[in-house]
Amino acid sequence: MKTIIALGAALLVQAEELPPADSAKAGPNVLLLISDDLNSWLLENPDRYTGKVIAPNLRKLADGGVNFSFAYTAAPVCSPSRTAFLSGVAPWRSGHYHNALKVGDSGPLNNDEVLSLPGLFKKAGYATFGYGKISHGWDQKEHWDEKIGHKRDPAPPGAPITPVGGGEQDWAPIHLAEEKMNDTLNANHAIKAIEQEHDKPFFIACGLFNPHMPWYVPQKYFDMYPLSEIVTPVLKEDDLADVPPLGRALTNGKSGFATKVVESGLHKEAVQAYLATTTYADAQLGRVLDALETSPHKDNTIVVFLSDHGFHLAEKDHWQKATLWEEATHCLLTIRAPGVTKPGGISHRFVSLMDIYPTLAELCDLEPPPYLDGRSLVPLLKDPDADWQSTAITGLCDKSRPTEPYLSIRTERGRYIRYGTEEEEFYDTTKDPHEWTNQIDNPEYASVIGVLRAALPADPAKPLKSALADRRGREKKPKKNKRDD
Repeated sequence: MKTIIALGAALLVQAEELPPADSAKAGPNVLLLISDDLNSWLLENPDRYTGKVIAPNLRKLADGGVNFSFAYTAAPVCSPSRTAFLSGVAPWRSGHYHNALKVGDSGPLNNDEVLSLPGLFKKAGYATFGYGKISHGWDQKEHWDEKIGHKRDPAPPGAPITPVGGGEQDWAPIHLAEEKMNDTLNANHAIKAIEQEHDKPFFIACGLFNPHMPWYVPQKYFDMYPLSEIVTPVLKEDDLADVPPLGRALTNGKSGFATKVVESGLHKEAVQAYLATTTYADAQLGRVLDALETSPHKDNTIVVFLSDHGFHLAEKDHWQKATLWEEATHCLLTIRAPGVTKPGGISHRFVSLMDIYPTLAELCDLEPPPYLDGRSLVPLLKDPDADWQSTAITGLCDKSRPTEPYLSIRTERGRYIRYGTEEEEFYDTTKDPHEWTNQIDNPEYASVIGVLRAALPADPAKPLKSALADRRGREKKPKKNKRDD
């Protein structure tokens, strides 16, 4: 399976070397909507979750285009996920696997060797606007005509409010009026950008912080989910018993909080808060979508909605993200492209957020950089059931083992995970959608496991090793005397 395109020195193209467009073409516009930490419960898969999720605006968008049932992040952490789909370079080539790694140490992402997605549009003559949480760490600020970053809302007085809470692990009704919340304000900025007059096509990105923790939203959103109606995810006792040591180690630190929430009888309250925050996020994105619907740009604007990764709520004895299981890697992706997609399209093919960059480039007839890792989804936008080889590969790197990245691939047959070079998992998701039984040693699956092993990048540690070596070289290099400048 062809999963990546080699990124050699010959393919590294400096942003300034790409020829600028002589003039902007007459569209189409792009509206990119991003939600943080939003899991796949919206997909209403009864094998995974049976509770209600109130998100009428995102469902309406999904009904109007193609909704991808099996979309996966390239990295189950905020910064590497966003850096990957905005740069087009996967973590196993950039070395950017976690939030703490400075992007300047990430090989090809350094020194503008890579052109960002908004940069591609700006160089083609588009007006580019970004509001809220879009990038995280890696950003080519010169590629935005206007950029306003995200801020966290202040915690309610007396926080943490939740008995087991602390830091960002908390939830409660917020003390702010909804119109003063940061996600509301960023939605306002996006609405204003849509409504203003444009003399050239636009690329507008609006990213929400919610439902990232802490879950602080107005009381009315909590009231939409009475505790008596809350359905918690199904948990399995000793779920990690057949998980190899490196996999279990990923839950260290977060398993304790998950256990406290469940044993304190607060699991329903936590799920209620997550759902309340989800509905608040849906409301803000709905306002942006409504502005587009009433604008002159409605029929000439491609809309892409995605979540940067999934989220655990005690499944696998884990909380939040940063694992390679379904809860953290499965995300949401909907694309509505006028003249290309038909309403009500549902694709069950296994795709990646890495596919967004080449898809938008093709839809807008722009020449993409030659090093992109994703594959254009346009064939699936035209025919959601078209043949497709899975691009759903996810990478993660434990900070304690920085030169041994972990990888996962998801296909119709199941999920295969490789931790470093020795430890593995395989789940037959056709029979085990919760990934409860590791079948890695079951000879019945030897053939499919072999295929999935071969589909993963051969040496995902190599770029990171190179980045670390380059960093060490810079640190050892004697500092210049100012007189030498």
